[in-house]
Amino acid sequence: MSVTADIAAPLGMTEPTGSETAAAPVAAATETTDAFFSCKNIESYYGESYIVQGVSFDIKEGEILALLGRNGAGKTSTLRTIARMDNPTLKSGEIYLGGKAMHPLKSYEAAQAGIQLVPEDRRIIGGLTVEENLVLSQVAPPIGWSIERIYEHFPRLAERRKQDATTLSGGEQQMLAVARALAREIKLLLLDEPYEGLAPVIVQEIERIVAGIKKEGITTIIVEQNAIAALQLADRAVILDMGEVVFSGGADHVLDNAELRANYLAV
Repeated sequence: MSVTADIAAPLGMTEPTGSETAAAPVAAATETTDAFFSCKNIESYYGESYIVQGVSFDIKEGEILALLGRNGAGKTSTLRTIARMDNPTLKSGEIYLGGKAMHPLKSYEAAQAGIQLVPEDRRIIGGLTVEENLVLSQVAPPIGWSIERIYEHFPRLAERRKQDATTLSGGEQQMLAVARALAREIKLLLLDEPYEGLAPVIVQEIERIVAGIKKEGITTIIVEQNAIAALQLADRAVILDMGEVVFSGGADHVLDNAELRANYLAV
């Protein structure tokens, strides 16, 4: 993980360092030629409300990007836009994954193309066992990890395979939600608040799982209020404020810059 912030200054300014970074928003880093995922000036609305305001960033294949900001900064809306959900509505901008345009697609088409969103509420299907939730995610191609491979990576789910999924603990349900995403062919994993409401020991288990997913070469965007935990896992970070990018660079730069964190993350 690089300790050098990959920051492009606003037009007419030199690259900011130290307190200058925290004092004024900085533009997103220039897109790299080897970007596996990129979004370019995406603008999304809930009705007439302008939520995602010209967001641009890119990710190399296999990286983890922490998408951070205060409550209401537009993080979840950005994830939902990338996943091509109906709300918010993408009005302009472009989204590419592996060189293929995602912005013209519907949500189910984006999922078929390899974008898998794990929402904050997890969407576990009640009345079905753990294994039935996994099997249901594979009723149509493209198929990802086999059930056996999932159980190897999630031994706790293997232990509870015949248990009603909605009776699992919060941490176990989060594991199941991630496992369901991996059961599909996956190129980009979007995690929305994976640590929400979980005990510290369970957070550590989810961190271990996310780190293992990275070792598998899966590109990940993680939205998380526990910014420090997310930054410790991530290669890069993007910080949003009021729907706009105010920082794009190395995760280490944010960890090392207390003023930047205080200004935009309140940590």
